[in-house]
Amino acid sequence: MTLFKKAGYATVHGLGHLLWPGICVNCDSNLAETASALCADCWSQLASLCTPDYCRRCGRDVSKYGIYGDSCPNCQGKEIHFDAIARAGIYDDVLRNIILAFKHTKTELDLVLAGLINSALQTSSFGGEIDLFVPVPLHWRRRLTRGYNQSHILTKKLTHQAKISTDLVRIRFTKFQPDMLTAAGRAKNVAGAFAVRYKHPFEGRRICLVDDVKTTGATLNECARTLKEAGASRVFALVLAVAGQKV
Repeated sequence: MTLFKKAGYATVHGLGHLLWPGICVNCDSNLAETASALCADCWSQLASLCTPDYCRRCGRDVSKYGIYGDSCPNCQGKEIHFDAIARAGIYDDVLRNIILAFKHTKTELDLVLAGLINSALQTSSFGGEIDLFVPVPLHWRRRLTRGYNQSHILTKKLTHQAKISTDLVRIRFTKFQPDMLTAAGRAKNVAGAFAVRYKHPFEGRRICLVDDVKTTGATLNECARTLKEAGASRVFALVLAVAGQKV
């Protein structure tokens, strides 16, 4: 780049920042020129939500002293079809706001969320065991309405070398899960909603499901059950956030 072009670029860039200053995606405050997506206060809040102490079986917050065997009090005795879970943080405050914005319109937030989900995978107990990544699928009607599958976008941002498979599909249109108030209602809503394509690659493989949020785990559980019925040897779950910490 010539000196003239560099000067022109700097002028345009500076003018653009003056006329259209960056806005924090969470609190709408003006950003420093070197900041991206979040202001310093929101980055600090986000860090407080991304804690390392959680149950590796269900994903809920728990002290390391609250684990008995491989489970926390919340998930002991429950049937969980995925073998382990990794999460970036708690579905609350800043992280919830970013995920909701990403899920509905602001796909550019994948740059922020990519760092979170890659960190979650790197600190997981199963990062070295994955053969395939499988994004939790949307039904084609919801995919058509939204325009994209946020779980697939997240999966493509992973730096892990394992390939991505979209051979798990949603075959039944279900009610929007947040509208289901009980864990039993959510499980019933997604029962039988997934299937695998003919000549799928899951037989004997170790699969990692990728999704944005785990609430009761009904969707991940049904996906994992379907994959294991298709011959997957192990199924793990990777999510940005786990909700329902106070339930």
